[in-house]
Amino acid sequence: MKDPVTIITGVSYERKNIDKWFNVYNKRTCPATMQPLHSFDITPNHTLKRLILAWRETLEAAPSSSSSSSSSLAHPSIKHDEMVSLFSTLDSSPFKVSSLKKIRTIVESGDDMRSDFIRSGGVEAVVRMLVSQTIVDNSDLVSFHACEEALGLLHVLPLLKEDKAFQLLSKREPMKSIATVLQRGSADARFHAIIIFRKISKAGFDWNPLLEDQGMDLFKSLLELVYDEICSKASSYALEVLFEILASSKKSRLKAIEAGAVCVLIELLPDSNRSKCEKMLLVMKLLCECPEGRTVLLDHGLGIAVVSKKLLQVSDAATKLGVKILHLVSNFQPTERVLEELLMYGAVKKLVTLLHMEGQSSTKKKVLHMLKLHGNSWRRHQCFPCELKDYLA
Repeated sequence: MKDPVTIITGVSYERKNIDKWFNVYNKRTCPATMQPLHSFDITPNHTLKRLILAWRETLEAAPSSSSSSSSSLAHPSIKHDEMVSLFSTLDSSPFKVSSLKKIRTIVESGDDMRSDFIRSGGVEAVVRMLVSQTIVDNSDLVSFHACEEALGLLHVLPLLKEDKAFQLLSKREPMKSIATVLQRGSADARFHAIIIFRKISKAGFDWNPLLEDQGMDLFKSLLELVYDEICSKASSYALEVLFEILASSKKSRLKAIEAGAVCVLIELLPDSNRSKCEKMLLVMKLLCECPEGRTVLLDHGLGIAVVSKKLLQVSDAATKLGVKILHLVSNFQPTERVLEELLMYGAVKKLVTLLHMEGQSSTKKKVLHMLKLHGNSWRRHQCFPCELKDYLA
């Protein structure tokens, strides 16, 4: 910290970071305790600031070792020796964060050192520390910071299914630790956590054990990242992980729906770019395969409107997904209100346009099925195309 301030819960933070928490992320809780706040006043912590300044003065007075350390890092064998010696400090030393930072610097120096880190047992040492620090007391800020730093190191590793790193990280306890950081960590730590989850999901992973442990908390943390407007990569990766989880387990979809996934997607769809729009529609299609998902979509009020708007506007993939969603809704819940909204928000008009596409496709078949199924209801309205009556007959 450089400018420590204290909030109403008595916990001190760096001023710019707590300002960002309140005013950029619009949080209304204490980051450390997650306690709801009724006041957002911040008070300068002069005592802590004096201690920080005194500590910095002692550092500046100490002899510098940067020249010797930089020269020692120049040779791979010295890098290896230093890295291996740092592994032992992760189990016993109270300075785990500084050790992890030094190891990360070495690992990021090149592919050879990354491979050497894995060969020398680095993954085992870091994962062991990650799990132990989470189990000991995940409310201890120092231990939690060590967990965050561990993910900063592990996220740079390749995680292929046959790799040792994947086999160690994909076990139940390490995955629980990563999920905890995803829920409570800093912005950088949560980004590192979602990168690891994304790599693991791409390699093939059974999410059911983690879902049994985390339940809705996992989905809530993923949806919070989906909502992240500052880091678009984190939002995009969270959508990919969400899709992998929902695609692998139908039971998980009910938990995601209960966590508010459908509502979040409806609210974000209108302003999404092409890539995120396609991912959101893909996730929404999976959720709408459940009756509960379709019910939430229809109860929202803007569900049909936002999906209808994306037809023929974003990409072929988005249009196909949009048709699948509307086909599910109109096929299983063809109430009068649903059919009127499809007509009112322009979905029927776009379906007619899709009907004139050349060739046959599964999308065109779904369109034709919808028009034949509900054509009689839509014919009563003036805006229904007259030339379709003979076609549908």
